[in-house]
Amino acid sequence: MNSFHHFRKAIAILVIVFMMIGWLLTTEMLVQAQSRPTAHITVDGRQLFELSEAGQFSAENRAGDANLILREAVRSSGGVKVEIVETNQLPVILVNNRHLLTVTQQDTFTGRTKQEQAEIWAQRIREAVEQGQEERRLDYFWRAILVVVLSVLSAIALHFILGWVWRYWLRRLVPREANHPETGAQPKGIELFLQLTLVMVRSLLWIGIAIYITDLFPLTREWSRSIANILWMSLTSPVITIGESSYSVINIIIFISLLFGVLAIAGTLTNLLRSRVLRMTNVSRGVQESIAIAIYYSLIFIGTVLLLQIWGLDISSLAIVASVFGVAIGFGLQGVAKELVSGFVITFERAIEIGDFVQVGEFMGTVERLNARSTYLRTLDDIVVIVPNSRFLDTEVVNWNHQTSACRLVLPIRVAYGVSINIIRSALLEVALKNTDILKKPHPTVWFQGYGEDFLNFQLLVWISKPRKQFQIKSDLYFQIDEILRQKNINIPFPQRSLHLRTGSLPLELSPQLENSLSQLSEGLINLLKSQLQKDSANAANNSSAKTQSDTNLKKECDK
Repeated sequence: MNSFHHFRKAIAILVIVFMMIGWLLTTEMLVQAQSRPTAHITVDGRQLFELSEAGQFSAENRAGDANLILREAVRSSGGVKVEIVETNQLPVILVNNRHLLTVTQQDTFTGRTKQEQAEIWAQRIREAVEQGQEERRLDYFWRAILVVVLSVLSAIALHFILGWVWRYWLRRLVPREANHPETGAQPKGIELFLQLTLVMVRSLLWIGIAIYITDLFPLTREWSRSIANILWMSLTSPVITIGESSYSVINIIIFISLLFGVLAIAGTLTNLLRSRVLRMTNVSRGVQESIAIAIYYSLIFIGTVLLLQIWGLDISSLAIVASVFGVAIGFGLQGVAKELVSGFVITFERAIEIGDFVQVGEFMGTVERLNARSTYLRTLDDIVVIVPNSRFLDTEVVNWNHQTSACRLVLPIRVAYGVSINIIRSALLEVALKNTDILKKPHPTVWFQGYGEDFLNFQLLVWISKPRKQFQIKSDLYFQIDEILRQKNINIPFPQRSLHLRTGSLPLELSPQLENSLSQLSEGLINLLKSQLQKDSANAANNSSAKTQSDTNLKKECDK
């Protein structure tokens, strides 16, 4: 429950952020629609106030001349004299006796006179010039360097602290189940959201440090403000025009962000509906998933349409884009369209549901997720196989759990002759009834298939409720069957084969030439064998006589 509350708070913060983005977007568009051409008076990159156009002088020309005079004044080593004089009944601001600008009626705000406005601007100019001269001294430079070092070290420490918070605190919010029992949320989605949040916070941290450091020095401040102005102008300038509305890069980025926000909110609401409402009903998990998927895509469609309407985009202007998209589906995306249609057929037909144990082609596993384009199967090797939805409609699919929770296993068994079949039947039923994975109803059954050449053929039929464990259950049963058969001295037959040899003349007829050749060959072999035997006999006789003579000589020597 604690993780659910944290997750709900995170989603609430996400919704508030997207609402603030939409409000800022609306405010920015209104300001752009109602604003008039203005230009800023700046000193070392700091914006002091805005000037409007006056007569034949544009706001940019007035601000450009004034900024040039202020730049020369702030770089001078002496004091700066800022005074107000009246010329032609208009207050004029002078800096070191040089004409800076004339305050007109267009420059004043409601409730102020031109003189009051001129005094306020003169005070701002005086303070900004004095601050700029102070920042160009050597002692300020060394103080700023010290502040830079401390800021970088603090940013590095905060960077690692944020990583530690994400690893040891935020990741505890991520559920470890495929679907969290309380929130129904996907752990990968939550972890990705937390990771993106960490990256965004760290990026904002370093961007803020960079802005703070560049703001310490006059030169870098002026460069950073110039670069920021250029980037802002490039982001806010219209790049796309649809109908009567023009959109800038930042408008497109915000629109895409809001679109992703619609996806996130739709997913969150669907998960909460799945976990908080549908789980309380008695419908099957597959029906719950079908309802959740339908609601998810309906929320996305409604949210996208509302977002386009709020954005001011005429949906009828997208008819051409929709027609082009339809042609693209017909030619290049027909495979994707086929998978999408197959996904909707599977979802609403409910021939395959979440948790079913199925076999499609060479894959066998449990259905974990039913997406619009593909289905996730977890095989017996604990490997997730992503199967396109069209395969479930194009090929034969074996669903072991379709409309029932029980399925039957058949175990063939062969026993040698000489044992009563009733004893064999009792032994097999005893094994089946002792196994806890075997259902008691339907009752296990033993079928006598008939007499074989040297064996009795039986089949043990059992029913199970966990088809994913069928191979393990078969293995356990065979182990137990072998053990009980050995205990009851029941033999398992070995294959037996008999080989009979018959002697006699071969019914072959040879030609006279072949008979003569074979006769000559046999006579030659006989003569060769005889000559070899004679040689062996002669050699043996010689060896025997030599041995006799040697023994005689040895005896004579001994007598002497």
